[in-house]
Order: sequence, then C-alpha cells, then structure tokens
Amino acid sequence: MPDTAWKPQFLYTVCQRGAEATLKRELARHLPDVQPAFSRPGFVTFKRARPFAEPQHFSLASTFARAWGFSLGSVSGTHLLPLAKAVWQLPEVLQLLSAPQLIAAPLQAIHAWQRDPAIPGQRGFEPGPTPLAQEVRQALLQTTPLESLRQQQGQHEQPAPRNRWVLDVVLVEPGTWWIGCHLATHRLARYAGGVLPVTPPPEIVSRAYLKTAEALRWALLPVGRDDRCIELGCAPGGSSQALLDRGLWVTGVDPAEVASIVLDHPRFQHLRKRSAELSQRHLKGIQWLMADINATPNYTLDAVEAIVTHPQVSIRGLLLTLKFSDWHLADDLPRFIKRVRSWGYQDVRTRQLAHNRQELCLAALRSRKQRRLRRSSRRHLRHDRKHASMHGPH
Repeated sequence: MPDTAWKPQFLYTVCQRGAEATLKRELARHLPDVQPAFSRPGFVTFKRARPFAEPQHFSLASTFARAWGFSLGSVSGTHLLPLAKAVWQLPEVLQLLSAPQLIAAPLQAIHAWQRDPAIPGQRGFEPGPTPLAQEVRQALLQTTPLESLRQQQGQHEQPAPRNRWVLDVVLVEPGTWWIGCHLATHRLARYAGGVLPVTPPPEIVSRAYLKTAEALRWALLPVGRDDRCIELGCAPGGSSQALLDRGLWVTGVDPAEVASIVLDHPRFQHLRKRSAELSQRHLKGIQWLMADINATPNYTLDAVEAIVTHPQVSIRGLLLTLKFSDWHLADDLPRFIKRVRSWGYQDVRTRQLAHNRQELCLAALRSRKQRRLRRSSRRHLRHDRKHASMHGPH
C-alpha cells in the first residue's frame, strides 16, 4: 500500500525585524539538519534535509521564532478573492487537507497576519491584528471547501482551539502570501503570529507597559493579588504601571524620575537609588523581581544576583529583560540561563516577545511546579480601578 502520509520538508518562522541572523544561528545549533531558504526581514523559511515523518509530534524549541509552522508554499496576485481561492488549490494545501494526521485533530482555524513593517515602537508601529489581515481571513473563510470553517464567516477571530491544526497565511509582501500550518499545542500558538493581545490604558506612561503586560501573559507566573514585587530600572514607570494594574504592591528602583500617574499610586514606592544601594530592609517581604535595565545582560544579571542570592531574601520568581547592544550577545543565552539556574531557579524560559525590540524576556521560577499554582491563584488576580488621586487610568 502506498504511503499517503503528509511529510512536509519546509518550515516557516516569524521573528522580530533584525533578529533573522540570530534566529538562523539558533536553529543551526539546535536543529543542524535544516538550512535557511526564503528570507525577508522578520520572516525566514528553512528546508530540512529529510522530511518530517511525524509533523504532528514535532516542536520547534526557539527563543527568537515568535511563530513557526510547516511551509506550504506561496501565492501571488492583485485581487483578494482570486488569491484566497488559489490558497485552497495549492498542492501542498490539498495534500494537508487529506492527510491522516488531521483526522484526530482537524483544521479548525485560520490565522492571517501581516509581516511586521518596522521594529516595535518605530514610527508608532506595534504588532497585532490589522484590517487587511482581517479582510484576508474573511476571504479565506468565504472560499474554503471546509464547511466547519465557512461557518466562521463574519465572526471575530478567536484563539484557535487547542491541539487543532491551523492554516497560516502570512502577508509577506503586497500581493504575496506565504502559506503554512501549525498544530496549536500551546497557548501562544493559538494566536495569529504568536502575538498575545495587550490592551493598554488610555494614559500609558511608556511602551514598557506593553512589554510587561505581554510578559506577564506569556510567563504565567503565579502572581497573586497583593503580592509584592521590586522592579529594577523602573523609570519612567511604564512597567510598574502594568504591575500596578495587576493589583501588585510595587517598589520601583531607579535614580531617575517616575511619572506622577505611577508615583501617586498608593501601592507604589519609589526608591531613587541604584540597585547596588539597596539594603535588606528594602527587600523585606518581596516575592517577585522584575528588571528592565538599559545595560548589557551581564550588568542586569549582576544586579539581580546580588539580590536573589542574599541569605535573608526569598524571591519566588523573576521576569527580566535582557538587552543586546549587539545581536551577537544573544549567542551567550545558554550561559545566561545557566547562571540564573545556579541561583536556584530551575524553571527558566526565554522568548523574544512581540513588543520586544533588540532584547528578550527571561522568566524564572524555583521549579516548574510553581506554574501549576497559577490555575488556583487566578481568582485572586485583579485589575485595579482608577484611583481618585490619579490624573487618569493607570
């Protein structure tokens, strides 16, 4: 009997603009049998020397690939509906729809998104859904041969069902779509392009709010209402603003000034010091440590290590931003992770978030078991209401 199993040979990846070479070096270390193929800023495909025999069981472990999947080719044209129809006629897509792997986990969602036109924060750009991508998704739903997908026409996009296949359409260039698919085996894979939605308040102090809000959603630290955290490098206060919105008590450490909307919050304390000047009394009762210092990773890790290794301090978890003045510093990531683990944090994860720039986020807990506490503690989380002393929502 002939082998009719679907065995793709190409991967697509989406990354931050500027991180393409770093992503290629990362995959060369962890997946040496793949080679870069087609590439554009923020979008890279790879060809494997041999096909993926069991694609439903493959997982790409990557810090810099915000989203990834199996590449199914591309379509080009000038009109929306003909392009959408062409997607469903691609030989690779037709093969996917008849693949035995989809019987247990059928195709139940379509993700369409545009390749990032700029670095986050540049010229006002922030990642997320666009009107054009929404139009493309609706056109694909209109032209699909799958009745289960046609029923989603006119509906707002929802997170893809867990453990189901998703058709991916990346708008790489005007009139050129790159087609792929992935199995939504984890929470980030349920959102188009791997971008977790973040809704900032009307009066946002800085875009550090977006980074921290996304980091908290990604890391799923078991942070609860009234927990106490310390933030190193807090000025002007955007990250602290996001932490306060989660109902935390925040001690911000920075010799620079903090915006009044944060400074006036009853749960915020500002220490106009450098982290090296902190004493034990400043750290009493602190459970979480956040850091977004405008310095090299080694400087940030030095500052954090001095706190978490103090015998009288008990920090449950960390959320750190590691900045790279040069992308090649990212090649030292295994060493950075090993250093954090040496402090007693065995559950260490890293990801270049959608709102990160030339940097990444590192989340650390004493053990993976702490993540399980998240489910039971979610009922204790809250979003604070506007405080009477503020100039606006925080």
